[in-house]
Amino acid sequence: MANFIWDSERKHRTGVAEAIFCQGKSASDLQAIVAHNLAEKNPLLMTRLSEKHWLSLSSEIRQQLDYDQISETAIGNFKIIEPMPNDICIVCAGTSDLAVAKEAQRTLLFNGCDAPIVADVGVAGLWRLLDKIEHIQQYKIVIAVAGMEGALFSVLAGLITAPVIAVPTSIGYGISADGQAALSSALSSCAPGVMTVNINNGFGAAVAAIKTIRQFA
Repeated sequence: MANFIWDSERKHRTGVAEAIFCQGKSASDLQAIVAHNLAEKNPLLMTRLSEKHWLSLSSEIRQQLDYDQISETAIGNFKIIEPMPNDICIVCAGTSDLAVAKEAQRTLLFNGCDAPIVADVGVAGLWRLLDKIEHIQQYKIVIAVAGMEGALFSVLAGLITAPVIAVPTSIGYGISADGQAALSSALSSCAPGVMTVNINNGFGAAVAAIKTIRQFA
């Protein structure tokens, strides 16, 4: 682990513990990083942990981790020391966006917040969103996850008092592919109160929500 320096003070410094971003790491480096943190009993959140990466870990390591295939996240040494109020909700336009939504949900869970996902309420069938809107209005922060044209961000922000953290996803085809259309929609929203993170960045949206909520705890 010559190139590995764990930022053990990050949670004290920033309020959110370091997570392991697994994409691009070699199997041997990943194995060493995880083994070190499990041995040190550090609470561990792994993101972008593909099934291939997951299977490259030893069976002994895998038995100590809770892996979610949809979100490609794993959690180890999990214990809630500082529970958060459940004031955050995740709204997901389509089931195709669930991987990103669940990355946000698992990040929130790791930090002590059990946030629900309201799924499949994209504006192509507006009644679906309106049917759930009273439930969504109860939350202090709403993370909205959508691909295609990203219309959900503006519509949702126009219906609730809570700030909306928009997460554009790379779901879509043609000109919307790779999330550029949804990102542009989020950034140019006509409804005030929309904040935007990078494409597919469920982790970043969750961290932004956590930091915001903790300012008022």
